[in-house]
Amino acid sequence: MKAYTIGLYEKAMPPKLNWKEKLEAAKSAHYDYVELSIDSTEAKINRIYMSKEERLSLIQNMYEVGVPVRSMCVSALTKYSLGSGNTKLRERGMEILEKAIELADDLGIRIIMIPGYDVYYEESTSETQKRFSDNLRRAAHMAAAYGVLIELETMENNFMNTVWKAMYYVEQIGSVYLGIYPDSGNIKNAAVSLGFDEIKDLQSGRGHITSLHLKETKPGQFREVPFGSGHVDFRKIIEAAWEIGIRKYVTEFWYNGKDDWQAELEKVNNSMRIILESMKCPCITAGED
Repeated sequence: MKAYTIGLYEKAMPPKLNWKEKLEAAKSAHYDYVELSIDSTEAKINRIYMSKEERLSLIQNMYEVGVPVRSMCVSALTKYSLGSGNTKLRERGMEILEKAIELADDLGIRIIMIPGYDVYYEESTSETQKRFSDNLRRAAHMAAAYGVLIELETMENNFMNTVWKAMYYVEQIGSVYLGIYPDSGNIKNAAVSLGFDEIKDLQSGRGHITSLHLKETKPGQFREVPFGSGHVDFRKIIEAAWEIGIRKYVTEFWYNGKDDWQAELEKVNNSMRIILESMKCPCITAGED
């Protein structure tokens, strides 16, 4: 049995690859699973309407390659925000989330991560926050019916850039099917800008965090920072995550169009796995006291 698993964010690979090629690339780089993306492009959103044949084909690819898809990032809810004042956008967001839960159930996906935004392209108000909370409660009930976990990602704006802020909604709703999926880079940037310790922030979610995004950032820069060139102390954050029981990790980075993308997959995985291997407790062999 594995002591932990490392997943690969789908967008770290060229988009032209088909699913079997993506799974093979993840296996070649020694990843345990892949995190599927449902972003705001119609091509990605249409995945929630996969036919039965398409779903079966993806499952067959998982078994043939030996690498499953086990988590899903529904970043489409950035555009179709659950707290939006636009009824059509808000209802579209709920439809996307409902269909994503059904897709997860069919594919064996355990965790659906959603962005921690009440709104993104609108001004956050008490009304947008109320709508967000109400719809998050609805989402938790839908997820409970399928036994799928909904996890809030810590983002880059002030609404939910810390685990502590995400915990407000987790405690308010009080469902075992609603938790937190922090982003190591985002909470590091929040810690620097707000003047607190990201480790203590992570620990504030003890018992409610299933997974951790391992992502590099710099102050004020939240995306496409190469691993090792930013200010995230991965050993420190992984040690803290391990101590509170987190055993699922996903390396989040993006395909940059370069030819050496496969080598980059393996390089990032190896750098994180070295740290995780050092976290494992020594085994007691038979006959030892």
